[in-house]
Amino acid sequence: MTENHIATTHDSSATPIMRGRRRLLGLLRQRLWLQVLVGMALGIAFGLAIGPAGGLLSPTAASLVGNWVALPGKLFLLAIQFVVIPLVVASVIRGIAGGSTGQLGAIGAWTIGFFMVFTVIAAMIGIGLALIIQPGTLIDGAQSIATPATPTPEAATMPGLAEFPDLITSLFPRDPLATFVSGNMLQIVIAAVIIGVAMISISGEQRRPLLELLASVQAVAMAVVTVVLRFAPLAVFGLLAQITAQVGVAALLSTAVYVATVILGLAILFGLYLATAAWSGVSPMRFLREAREPLLLAFSTSSSAAVMPITLATSVGKLGAHAAVARFVIPLGTTINMGGTALYQGVAALFLAQVFGVEIGIPGMILVVVMATGAAIGSPGTPGVGIVILATILTSIGVPPAGIAIILGVDRILDMCRTVANVAGDLVASQFVSRHATIADSPPEEEAPA
Repeated sequence: MTENHIATTHDSSATPIMRGRRRLLGLLRQRLWLQVLVGMALGIAFGLAIGPAGGLLSPTAASLVGNWVALPGKLFLLAIQFVVIPLVVASVIRGIAGGSTGQLGAIGAWTIGFFMVFTVIAAMIGIGLALIIQPGTLIDGAQSIATPATPTPEAATMPGLAEFPDLITSLFPRDPLATFVSGNMLQIVIAAVIIGVAMISISGEQRRPLLELLASVQAVAMAVVTVVLRFAPLAVFGLLAQITAQVGVAALLSTAVYVATVILGLAILFGLYLATAAWSGVSPMRFLREAREPLLLAFSTSSSAAVMPITLATSVGKLGAHAAVARFVIPLGTTINMGGTALYQGVAALFLAQVFGVEIGIPGMILVVVMATGAAIGSPGTPGVGIVILATILTSIGVPPAGIAIILGVDRILDMCRTVANVAGDLVASQFVSRHATIADSPPEEEAPA
């Protein structure tokens, strides 16, 4: 039998998910990361040229051109988000229903513990750097910077002790079908977990048809992602061109020390993730090499939810995480793993407190850590949500929420950076749980392609 015939026979016997994963990984091997890097560089250069820095176009014309150039990027995000919810539901249910109750307990305990610990550490890193560097003391005239013409998000109010029972019950879905179309990722994950746990208690014959249906849903989602990723470089070019044209250089320079503080904190958090990956059996160089595509796309899209299909494929197919673990950890991490967001909120809260001369003291710092951790875990993986959560934290520590106007211009740049940290945390969590949790072997059809 010839080698070609053997390969053909092997491909014909492969499951739809394996074939979809191979197509996706094949696309990533075609130096997609290099094409994305070129698109990022060209987008930034084009945005600077048409924006206030280059001055080739008037502000009105630059805004018009930026909107049209960003159209492919917006369509790209919509296309990815189109398959995120079906993929989350299918992945979580199959990840749970494919194991046992004891296995689910081990995976869940390790996963939630990992995310909680790193989110608290991230918030503490942010506050520590803000105390050491003191970026807010370098800005004068805060009231003139936060002009009334600059829009600021409306601050939410923290629920009181009597309201917490209602808050907790509001997290649980009431109608599965309505939940899956609501777009509330936390409720969607909770609903999927409930269904997956219920499927463990029924016989294999009864749950096999639903598992096969969900496997087909995963395969279709992967096929959509494979097609959409071909347009990633063009999408990245348009999105970064629009952002650069809007932000300009002036906004970056006025808050340069604040931006540098946040980026330094994210770099420290990323280093901790690399060390944890090495502890879990993946060297830092291998992690950076294999994870560059989802990390670059996370930077350009500012949405961990939008890159979740690529993160899932990379975790299993390239980093070698256990398939059942990755199907549970990656969707859950997209919802609750927001360490980069917690770090950013810690720096931003103390930065604005320093700008306005508000002394928050040790109790205020503890409150910032608690609120940043809780708010980050409950926030969706979509662009711009961190700035709204920050308004809540500022109100609680006595800092004027209008001060957000000072950092609003550079928020999207930092949003891109902290999304990279969040996605890296999802990937490392899959490796960590795969290494340390006791997990039964997956069936042959669930194994990652070579």
